[in-house]
Amino acid sequence: MDLFLMLWYSLPFLPLIFVIWQILDRKRGQDCYLLDYECYKSTDDRKLSTNFSGEIILRSKQLGLYEYKFLLRAIVSSGIGEETYAPKMVFDGREATPKLEDGLVEMDEFFLVSIDRLFKRSGISPSEIDILVVNVSMLASAPSLASRIINLYKMREDIKVYNITGMGCSASLISINIVQSIFKTRENMKALVVTSETLSLGWYNGNNRSMILANCLFRIGGCAMILTNKTSYKHKAMLKLKFLVRTHHGAKDESYEACVQKEDDKGFVGFHLDKSLPKAATRAFVDNLKQIALKILPVKELLRFAMLLILKKMSHKWEKAGSIPKPTINFKEGVDHFCLHTGGKAVIDAIGQSLNLSEYDVEPARMTLHRFGNTSASSIWYVLAYMQAKKRLKRGEKILMLAFGAGFKCNSCLWEVLRDLNDRTVWEDCIESYPRNNLTNPFLEKYGWLQNEDPETFHVPDGYEIHK
Repeated sequence: MDLFLMLWYSLPFLPLIFVIWQILDRKRGQDCYLLDYECYKSTDDRKLSTNFSGEIILRSKQLGLYEYKFLLRAIVSSGIGEETYAPKMVFDGREATPKLEDGLVEMDEFFLVSIDRLFKRSGISPSEIDILVVNVSMLASAPSLASRIINLYKMREDIKVYNITGMGCSASLISINIVQSIFKTRENMKALVVTSETLSLGWYNGNNRSMILANCLFRIGGCAMILTNKTSYKHKAMLKLKFLVRTHHGAKDESYEACVQKEDDKGFVGFHLDKSLPKAATRAFVDNLKQIALKILPVKELLRFAMLLILKKMSHKWEKAGSIPKPTINFKEGVDHFCLHTGGKAVIDAIGQSLNLSEYDVEPARMTLHRFGNTSASSIWYVLAYMQAKKRLKRGEKILMLAFGAGFKCNSCLWEVLRDLNDRTVWEDCIESYPRNNLTNPFLEKYGWLQNEDPETFHVPDGYEIHK
């Protein structure tokens, strides 16, 4: 009888209860889950050893002794080891005359390894994919690379396709943001995101110092991932996207020109890295952090920072102004792990210092730079794979991804770990040898003699043309 009366009196509220249930159900359908991902690792015959790297530099007809010394200093201080990978055309000795086919072959090798493995391991077939997002900044082919993937895997004709170029090293988070936006309006969707970069068509063959640096840092790599907003997949998913923040300073001339693809005075195309790049990156980073902090940090940490900031501003009135500590935010109050873009040793050092991170926190980025180099937009996924291989990622923990890109852009996102991640990764054959205390490479030992050479008396090695 009591149950009957309760139902009777609740009848007027049933429409309201139904509306609330619909809103909550719709909100659940807007979630973005990472089901699985696969980072690309090339074959051992594509590894750039010290000897082969030296051969590539010495056979260039545009480089002289001064450029050799500059490259030597750059590669020695880069944090990159001897096991990174280069495209096939470099090993064929054709880096000075790349063709469109070289770029397409490079992409196909990545597609047919990583995407194949991803579909097989996840148990999801190509026909189940509703959304395809592909980002490769340096190759805009016709048909698009997205169409190439659709043709390779015979995907459905109603698939929603997005092919983005020119977004630089932060492009994978832009791709995820596209998927996230679609998930907010469409339910029960599955998305394939493919992120990579082609070095075949981005190789610089001139001698401009601001442009040859890219050849030292960038290596081939890529990542394919499957995302969904289908709630029934939540128990299988690895990560849940909490939020994503994008900062773009393209309206500022100095930021826009900090990293630009252009021709040098001899007509060679490459990426110009301007002296304003550190300043542009810092400015975008700070603006992005301002938004991140409000989203991820607990109230007590924000209040602590606000109080220190107020005290510091008032301290000029006090005699003991120096006793007030510098206002800093402890991001570890809201983040457990940091996936930092492997733009270079200096980039990792700067971010680590800005966020007050420990060596443990920056270790995944440092080791990724050493093992795989800067793989552009896919680099943060190799960092994630390192953490996973080390069994660091536990259920309920938070991961902050942070990446920079030409434009100038700084993009970040926060993930929540949904289960303890012990799956095999791209690091499985070498993870036991990391971390390494000594990340110096043999370049200085083998080519250090160049530093003492005189341009007027420099001996030209047999088979090479050296411009003094």
